[in-house]
Amino acid sequence: MKILDPIIISTFSTVFLAELGDKTQLATVAMSAKSKKPLAVFLGSCSALVLACFIAALAGGSITSIIPDIVLKSLAAIGFIYLGINLLNPINTTKE
Repeated sequence: MKILDPIIISTFSTVFLAELGDKTQLATVAMSAKSKKPLAVFLGSCSALVLACFIAALAGGSITSIIPDIVLKSLAAIGFIYLGINLLNPINTTKE
């Protein structure tokens, strides 16, 4: 496996862009500001993301032996379309 393997570049780019400005990053900023220990927060958040990604990669590798690739891709596409539609809808507000 090469350092600049296309799957590594693609995975890095996808995860990096997906994580920018999400709730986890905002929580990390808040925890760092509150604790005044940015290195400790950095190490904790990196460890958590690495572990979560490791579990996802193991699960993804195992699931493909049971469920066909096209079904997984279709489910992921449907999930992203659903999330996209919900993000485009204005927030429902009720008048009290």
